[in-house]
Amino acid sequence: MEVKLGSDALAAPPARCVLTVGTFDGLHEGHHVLMRTVVERARALDGHAAVYTFEPHPRKVLGGPSAPGLLTTLEQKLEVIAACGVDVTVVERFTREFAETPPERFVRDILWARFRPREVYVGYNFRFGHHREGSMRLLVELGPELGFEATIIPEVKVGGSTVSSTAIRQHLAAGEVEAAARLLGRPYALRGRVATGDRRGRALGFPTANLESENEVLPEAGVYAGRVRFLDEGDPPRGAELPAVTNLGRRPTFGEDLGLVAEAHLLDFSGDLYGRRVDVSFESRIRPERRFEGVEALRAQIARDVAEARRRLAGPAR
Repeated sequence: MEVKLGSDALAAPPARCVLTVGTFDGLHEGHHVLMRTVVERARALDGHAAVYTFEPHPRKVLGGPSAPGLLTTLEQKLEVIAACGVDVTVVERFTREFAETPPERFVRDILWARFRPREVYVGYNFRFGHHREGSMRLLVELGPELGFEATIIPEVKVGGSTVSSTAIRQHLAAGEVEAAARLLGRPYALRGRVATGDRRGRALGFPTANLESENEVLPEAGVYAGRVRFLDEGDPPRGAELPAVTNLGRRPTFGEDLGLVAEAHLLDFSGDLYGRRVDVSFESRIRPERRFEGVEALRAQIARDVAEARRRLAGPAR
């Protein structure tokens, strides 16, 4: 997939462009429907599937500290978009000045002038332009005049629940990672670099990879079964996935509270992982975090957690 930083970086509009526009935080099942639609339509037209998105998230610029945490980093978002088969993604820098763009100008001078889309697909709650005054109605009205057809994709439901980034954040805050995964279409994962810790896990007989998370949203404190996927070269190789049991917590047994820290014990690996970039997925919650009376009680519980994680993750890696 080709990535362009800013719509003015397009040397020419993508040929026979089929376009979707949005922030796409989380790249959840609702977004997947949009991506699949633009890719299928672009293939039918022998054209290009294009995504137009924004960085930083508009709420970060306009909402300040009250803006909700983001589910995905830009890197994660682009990877999922690419996996959907999209041909080109344009990442527009979102500023307060850009936010002042009147809705009609946004359609004429950016969407039409720079992309020349044949078809445009957006989600049911899509708004754009100054004070979010632009709506689907304006797209539909301007489309025939400019030469494109605009289509709204209705809300997507999974198991009777409407798919949204807000619902996913709520599930994660409650430790309901299985429910979050159903709405995401994949397990939730934290991305970051393995940092040097205090080596307490090693002393307990269960060495851990301490993650410096790049994500803003963390699940509720607890112990989880999941996998560690390696993003850079080394041993294990890039792309390898290994089962893990991850403690996400504040280590109350040791009387510490350094904020939520993710510590992943890889079930089938022994070696130095410091400095490696990884994804740590949260596939199943084993138990909440709790304080133990001593180190031996904690060690015995970790052994039970490892056994339970093995049971839940039985079978080949995804």
